Amino acid sequence: MRHPEIVVGTDGSEQGRAAVRWAAAEARLHATPLKIITCYSWSGPPAAFGSSGELQEANTQQFDQRAAAAVAETRTQEPGIEVSGAAVIGDPPAVLLDAARTAAMLVVGNRGRGGFASLLLGSVGQEVATHAICPVVVVRSGRRETPSGPIAVGVDGSASALRALALGFDEAQRRGGGLLAVSSYRVPMPPYGMEIPLVSYDQDAASRDAARDLDTALTPWRDKYPAVPVKTLTVAGSPAKNLIDVSRGAALLIVGSRGHGALVGSLLGSVGQQLLHHADCPVMIVHPEPAT
Repeated sequence: MRHPEIVVGTDGSEQGRAAVRWAAAEARLHATPLKIITCYSWSGPPAAFGSSGELQEANTQQFDQRAAAAVAETRTQEPGIEVSGAAVIGDPPAVLLDAARTAAMLVVGNRGRGGFASLLLGSVGQEVATHAICPVVVVRSGRRETPSGPIAVGVDGSASALRALALGFDEAQRRGGGLLAVSSYRVPMPPYGMEIPLVSYDQDAASRDAARDLDTALTPWRDKYPAVPVKTLTVAGSPAKNLIDVSRGAALLIVGSRGHGALVGSLLGSVGQQLLHHADCPVMIVHPEPAT
């Protein structure tokens, strides 16, 4: 039975090549085929000029060669994996979202050129991150592409965060490493300009409650993956800052696409944008399991 493919989008830029390298290593870990996609558009001169067909054919050949070069480079890097490539004409988010329908994972760089310019830093990236059915991994060129350290998971009890935990334990076991579960909680602040002490707020109790909830969420996964070492971190403050801090020592940071409590709006608003801009390791965006 054929396993779902890991799909990686590239445009030949250094960011795209970094994404391909990461995806190839992930395909090896999962014993899963890898498909490399590069997409392009055509806006050549009108047919009346007589050269439109030739120019389009040359454009197509250029992107076919780019896909073939990525495949050849990947086979050298990871000779044991099954890898294929395709140059697809179309709008990048539409092409990637279509590929994500049957993919095990979708991998992209944080920036690119041409069809992938600003991917996952603007409206194009938000569309992919919001609507892709499969997990989406963003690899930032210039950071550590294959960092050591644990798999870090942001946990808040939401459905997508629980799926992130499941994938986090699986990734940790495949890599032979540990897992760090991170839970953030807010410290209420008085209204701006007012120096009213929050006498009814007990931070120690809030920390204990958050730690208890995190331990409850981890219990079934610890039982399922007894060989995976688990550490926990319960910390007050901004979820984005806490996760960025953790990313400096992590191999991969996994978070849910939506949350509640401390992670509300994660990866759909400012929190997600901060992670995609500043995390020191690849970031995996996980959606809840689709309804059956």
